[in-house]
Amino acid sequence: MGLALIAVLGVVVIVAVSLLAPKVKLAAPLILAVIGIGISLLPGMPPVHVSSAIILSGVLPPLLYASSISLPLVDLRSNVGSISALAVVLVVASAFGTGFLLYTLFPDLDLAAAIALGAVISPTDAVAATSIGKRLGLPPRLLAVLEGESLVNDASALVLLRTAIAATAGVVSAWQVLGTFAYSVILGVGLGVAIGYLTVFVRARVPDPVLATAISFVVPFAAYLPAETIGASGVLSVVAAGLITGHLGATSFSAPARLSERLNWRTFQFLLENGVFLLMGLELKTIVEGVRHDRLDVPQAILFGLLATAVLIGIRFAVVAVMTVLGRRPRRRPDPEALGAREGVVLSWSGMRGVVTVAAAQSLPESIPYREQLVLIAYTVAITTLVLQGATLPAVIRLTGVRGTSRDRRLEEFAELIDHIRQKGTERLDDPGFTVAGGGAPDPSVIERVRLEAARRSEYAWEQYSASSGDMPAVNEQYALVRRDVLLHERAALVAARNKGSYSSTALARAQEMLDLEEASLDHFRDGTGAGH
Repeated sequence: MGLALIAVLGVVVIVAVSLLAPKVKLAAPLILAVIGIGISLLPGMPPVHVSSAIILSGVLPPLLYASSISLPLVDLRSNVGSISALAVVLVVASAFGTGFLLYTLFPDLDLAAAIALGAVISPTDAVAATSIGKRLGLPPRLLAVLEGESLVNDASALVLLRTAIAATAGVVSAWQVLGTFAYSVILGVGLGVAIGYLTVFVRARVPDPVLATAISFVVPFAAYLPAETIGASGVLSVVAAGLITGHLGATSFSAPARLSERLNWRTFQFLLENGVFLLMGLELKTIVEGVRHDRLDVPQAILFGLLATAVLIGIRFAVVAVMTVLGRRPRRRPDPEALGAREGVVLSWSGMRGVVTVAAAQSLPESIPYREQLVLIAYTVAITTLVLQGATLPAVIRLTGVRGTSRDRRLEEFAELIDHIRQKGTERLDDPGFTVAGGGAPDPSVIERVRLEAARRSEYAWEQYSASSGDMPAVNEQYALVRRDVLLHERAALVAARNKGSYSSTALARAQEMLDLEEASLDHFRDGTGAGH
């Protein structure tokens, strides 16, 4: 009962904070972490501890999968250089830079163990940064780089952590490190791609969208667990499976299956992402109480954590600066969207750490000297970057003047896309050999009706763009308003019919679903025409 009550209260807090966050103009993860810290310090509050294995094997895979299925493969491909620099080069530089710092600060800590902690505090968590960036209108490419970095850098950091821990038990050569890294990456990606294709093939042949969505909840674990068992990167396996699923799902899954999966995974991702930040705050007491004061007290460990944070920020600024300079060098084909100095500042200041850092630190072997202090250092880095950078990132974005695509331009782009797909779709109607599934040419009145419906959708999108200037609702906008009003009366009639019991539950459920789908379609156009979703 106690655990169930905590879970219910946790969901209530997450939802309440998510509703409050836009009003106070702060990212919800930042508020939740602070609330968690406050709760952990309450008198009589028992220590909260969640095993690192549960986080790394139970929470991380679905989080990565939920992010990767919504990241277009073309975005990852077009930003592969920037993402690789941040997810691999920056992680390695951060791990060794902070590792050498800790090696000099702790007299009894060997270099391999110090680099292991450096690997722990190297990967960033883009949840807070992207939530702030989307609210303030950062350029789509900058957001894609942040999301891509957070998907891949966990893999490079965890592989480096695994190698460093192995080095603490014996001598490991540079070639062994490179070989282990290559094996982990290549096998992890290959397994993830195979799992992605296999599960898409299976789910495409499951007619019930509920069953297809249920299968999707198994995919991240089907990709992660086998990869980790054979020593490959489970993180990269999950990311690869998610990218393949998101890329192929648009044409392989039915529309109801895609709608069901999108809504369910968005809800699951929302609860997990925000829940782990609340959990980070709640674990404060457990981590502090685990420090043994006879070796290094809590204030000293926190101070070392602050020094490590400063080094991490400095290294990130240096790597991003080099990356932006190289990206702007003269080429045969200049990239007009290459990140400039202002975007580089925002990218450099978006290096918040998250729950993976805390969980990975707790996976350090018990035999490592100063283990409790190292865990507290990792926690200090995660909380400091989240609070310091998360709270000041909006000001940095405003001071640098970085702006993404305006709302008007997003509406115009959306209308152009709807126009384009309408033209391509109606080309099929002009085909002299066009026949319906049952055979034979369709009735001309049916052809005209389909053409008019497609044209109405296109006109509606353009009217949304025109309405952004403050004009009165046009014809198709008025149609949506009238249709929505009629839907309310139809829904009332449906409720009355259900209360009378004059129709079967099957007929009532189908009618309810039909009305819901139509109303959702109208809301999708009216509420921003889907821009930004």
